[in-house]
Amino acid sequence: MASSASLQSFLPPSAHAATSSSRLRPSRARPVQCAAVSAPSSSSSSASPSASAVPSERLEPRVEQREGGYWVLKEKYRTSLNPQEKVKLGKEPMALFTEGGINDLAKLPMEQIDADKLTKEDVDVRLKWLGLFHRRKQQYGRFMMRLKLPNGVTTSEQTRYLASVIDKYGEEGCADVTTRQNWQIRGVTLPDVPEILDGLRSVGLTSLQSGMDNVRNPVGSPLAGIDPLEIVDTRPYTNLLSSYITNNSEGNLAITNLPRKWNVCVIGTHDLYEHPHINDLAYMPAEKDGKFGFNLLVGGFISPKRWGEALPLDAWVPGDDIIPVCKAVLEAFRDLGTRGNRQKTRMMWLIDELGMEAFRSEIEKRMPNGVLERAAPEDLIDKKWERRDYLGVHPQKQEGLSFVGLHVPVGRLQAADMFELARLADEYGSGELRLTVEQNIVLPNVKNEKVEALLAEPLLHKFSAHPSLLMKGLVACTGNQFCGQAIIETKARALQVTRDVEARVSVPKAVRMHWTGCPNSCAQVQVADIGFMGCLTKNSSGKIVEAADIFVGGRIGSDSHLTGVYKKAVPCEDLVPIVADLLVERFGAVPREREEDEE
Repeated sequence: MASSASLQSFLPPSAHAATSSSRLRPSRARPVQCAAVSAPSSSSSSASPSASAVPSERLEPRVEQREGGYWVLKEKYRTSLNPQEKVKLGKEPMALFTEGGINDLAKLPMEQIDADKLTKEDVDVRLKWLGLFHRRKQQYGRFMMRLKLPNGVTTSEQTRYLASVIDKYGEEGCADVTTRQNWQIRGVTLPDVPEILDGLRSVGLTSLQSGMDNVRNPVGSPLAGIDPLEIVDTRPYTNLLSSYITNNSEGNLAITNLPRKWNVCVIGTHDLYEHPHINDLAYMPAEKDGKFGFNLLVGGFISPKRWGEALPLDAWVPGDDIIPVCKAVLEAFRDLGTRGNRQKTRMMWLIDELGMEAFRSEIEKRMPNGVLERAAPEDLIDKKWERRDYLGVHPQKQEGLSFVGLHVPVGRLQAADMFELARLADEYGSGELRLTVEQNIVLPNVKNEKVEALLAEPLLHKFSAHPSLLMKGLVACTGNQFCGQAIIETKARALQVTRDVEARVSVPKAVRMHWTGCPNSCAQVQVADIGFMGCLTKNSSGKIVEAADIFVGGRIGSDSHLTGVYKKAVPCEDLVPIVADLLVERFGAVPREREEDEE
């Protein structure tokens, strides 16, 4: 972990000088208030049992470290396990990386792999620990590869390398910006994987521990270090987290056998671009006794059967020492989380079972010196802040420079797009690109005198800096084009439905519409103004067709809210008029005059 001194230059002034906190918020006159979160009733502090009320046997760690440094489930807890836990017990997934197993696996033809249970499980499950997802149903023999990209920051060199990988796969290759500020590349074939992993390392990237029961990409502000109104630059924190999580890309075996996936973010602005309410651990900027640090939220998640917002842990950590609490939370989850019903293994279920105070006690027990400070009375997030739009051209805190937010329709890019983005980053900026959780891209450090020429570049006709009000908030998961779990096609449909709706109504402000192909909700429909979750239903003719459950009323920012289903199982062919009516009724849209209306 980096020393305290290594973070000093990134901390806001009050973190290393006890001066007026107004220096953190130079242009804001509104009062600072704590950001509110909604708590499920089962996790409310009033209902939580005390730490002493939990039987001691329930607090016995369920895993143990074995030879080689791997953590495995103890024999007495190996009953009623879900299939994924059985796969982990059958063979250590990380051995494919730490012991070079991927090199041998990559030499085998798929027919031979499929003929053996262990190697078939390697390809379909264990390779996810290396960030590789076999697309057995849609692209047999091809893989999606998910990168680790802390804070969504990448370089032109890295972007060119990824573009070169997918370019060789022709129509089978493409890339997506994910809802965790990350790249996913598609079309990868197994024999190429060892060479690709070496290539990633050569440009400072890794795909390690980016899938299955691991910590996902650490999210931070896409405007970190360039935003004139930011509270703190999140980049050093997300970089530290990523270095700890992957042991500097060598593999952190202490946290590769979690009960389920786990998300973390660091908040840098009042805009809450990072969506703290749906992360397992969120660092919220807060001062205590004149020192900068973070209050902590825990347990936020979205899953098929349940979703819940993150809750206050009643804990504060200093800004120059954030890793120990992350380690303690992960170890508590690893040690105590259940491994049965896969729908009940996210960390919030453990919090529900133990109660928040007992869960906090387990974290404190795992902290250095066994001490976890109580939360600061308030965090530094202005609850009344109006979330800013980062798309378009905006001045940076650095004089003479601007950042340009580009809209990437539903996050999909081809190799040619990525090569061109890399060129633009070099020619107009500093060779850097930022990915956002809304699947868009920010080009920072553009000299003001170059902005006009940048906006005239041909690529910006496709990736516009000024998209329409409905297009700019559009998010879509992979859908059944590539994902075996998706029930419906999402990306192309999201674009077409939006175009058709725009032809019917005009909206006064941006409306965030999210599409997810299945109940796993990778596109986070519960936070959207209007969300669509894929399903199947019968249409008016009795034919089974692709459909969507419609969600209405999700919110992000300090006034966050995870919404539920508004209307179930609407055939996709019937969505356009329903969405248009919703926009008129709920979002102030005005119907457009259409030729058919005039006939």
